[in-house]
Amino acid sequence: MVTYDDELRAHNERLRSAAAIRSGEDVLDIGCGASQSTRDAALAAAPGRVLGVDVSARALERARELSAAQNIANLTYEHGDAQVHPFAPGRFDVAVSRFGMMFFSDPVAAFANIARALRPHARLVTLVWQRREDNEWAVALGRAVGGPVQPADGLDAFSLGEPRVTGRILARGGFEDIRFDDVQEPVWYGNDASAALAWVRGFSDVAEALGRLDPGAREHAIERLRETLGAHWSAEKGVVFDSRAWLVTARAERPPAPG
Repeated sequence: MVTYDDELRAHNERLRSAAAIRSGEDVLDIGCGASQSTRDAALAAAPGRVLGVDVSARALERARELSAAQNIANLTYEHGDAQVHPFAPGRFDVAVSRFGMMFFSDPVAAFANIARALRPHARLVTLVWQRREDNEWAVALGRAVGGPVQPADGLDAFSLGEPRVTGRILARGGFEDIRFDDVQEPVWYGNDASAALAWVRGFSDVAEALGRLDPGAREHAIERLRETLGAHWSAEKGVVFDSRAWLVTARAERPPAPG
């Protein structure tokens, strides 16, 4: 069975390298999901402490299972929305996120809340998707199901894809030294088209698009999906698509000098 960690294994390496977490640092992982990035951070930060936060109780349950299996003791998980979660002020040296920061209803408020949880000049390191049209996987899957459909919950995975807009959001939220680095890595959907189809049918926009079709049209769309995934298969790599992301780094603002 394909997992989110499988899909983003190349991206995870980029995030881990850029975060450069050091022993003794306290780390906040936003939208930690099943916690690959959280566990990586905990191993690097020990004896520092790591907190993973996510809105999905199910994902956190899995995260706790995986952490226990690795016997990682210097991390904890909390169920909550980072936009409003009551973090202890000035606690963390680093905040990281692997595609977990694009879904805030009020991104300025969310980043301000995260900035308050950081020590002055602490690091923010996050991966976000570039524009939908720059991501081969999004364009190809959308074409197969009849065009991109915004999920009913209003979530937009590409909401931080424009650097000028996102830079302003971060600055208003209390960050400085903001930088965007282009990341071009493959996403992996499975060893074969059947596994990939089962995985992508779980994507919220794909499921939304298929759910709106009548049964006959739905079957045609599913077959187009299968053909699209098959066209991106190779014996060496499985089913892969190109993707484009931004590696966003910033620093929490220093407090103003007295006087």
